[in-house]
Amino acid sequence: MPRVVRIHEIGGPEVLRIENIDVRAPEKGEVQIQVKALGLNRAEAMFRSGHYLEAPKFPSRLGYEAAGIVKSVGQDVKNFSPGDIVSVIPPTGFDKYGVYGEVAVVPAQNVVKHPSSLSFIEASAIWMQYLTAYGALIDVAKLTKGDYVVIPAASSSVGLAAIQLANIVGAIPIATTRTSKKKKALEEVGVRHVIVTQDEDVTKRLQEITQNEGARVVFDPVGGKGVQALAEGMSFGGIMIEYGALSPEPTPFPLFTALLKCLTMRGYVLFEVINDSERVACAVKFIVNAIEAKTLKPIIDKIFTLDEIVDAHRYLESNQQFGKIVVTV
Repeated sequence: MPRVVRIHEIGGPEVLRIENIDVRAPEKGEVQIQVKALGLNRAEAMFRSGHYLEAPKFPSRLGYEAAGIVKSVGQDVKNFSPGDIVSVIPPTGFDKYGVYGEVAVVPAQNVVKHPSSLSFIEASAIWMQYLTAYGALIDVAKLTKGDYVVIPAASSSVGLAAIQLANIVGAIPIATTRTSKKKKALEEVGVRHVIVTQDEDVTKRLQEITQNEGARVVFDPVGGKGVQALAEGMSFGGIMIEYGALSPEPTPFPLFTALLKCLTMRGYVLFEVINDSERVACAVKFIVNAIEAKTLKPIIDKIFTLDEIVDAHRYLESNQQFGKIVVTV
């Protein structure tokens, strides 16, 4: 029986268990994959600890991203055959489609034959970060040449993806990071401006960088009281996209600033794009073309083995990483 990772209770990384269980055959419209690598995401740690948008139903699998080889296909699956090398676009529902483990079953519509230039490790690290950033910045915000875009928590995999996408379309990324530790690394991956939030006044620096124009787009996974300073550093008619809740503090709506500047502040989750066939098709085409052109390339921070899944989650929650954490299977 294949080894898979499941949780039987919410809690810290230690609740992750590697177990030998039967993995069901693919049903209509599904694909079974022999997993070779997994990409870790903050959402999985939040799900494991009981702080995610969906609650676990025990025992529960988890995991959004994987790359591997097709083992078998279900009825009506015409685009894939056993032996195909593929990667997984995050499916809806950890309980049914979690991919942590040696074998996973996922909907065929969430499977992609990724560019052959990618290794399994790289392929397991593309869809969550690039689709999240593309959906918010390109699809929703219509980011274009000359736009200033603020990217808090910029050293995360999604933050780095946002930097790469901004540079592709000719926008000007402004990264924020809590300490100066990662400033040089951010500059080396193409950020023109870095704001160290514990040392600098965010609003003042945004006005200086944009020559008092303000940033048109903010792509924020943090929330909390910091949204006020970000809003004050935005341009008239700007849009603030909240795609996470890393701050434990309540997130206020910056009412008076929004009124004065006619700002939009809206929530965003990846599945807004993934669950729309036309929008996700456009996104996948853009991302594949950019990967083949080498204008997008996933940045891998650290690699663990499946036996080290608990350590991998501990590292994920340490916030030390610069880029993606991958687990090989």
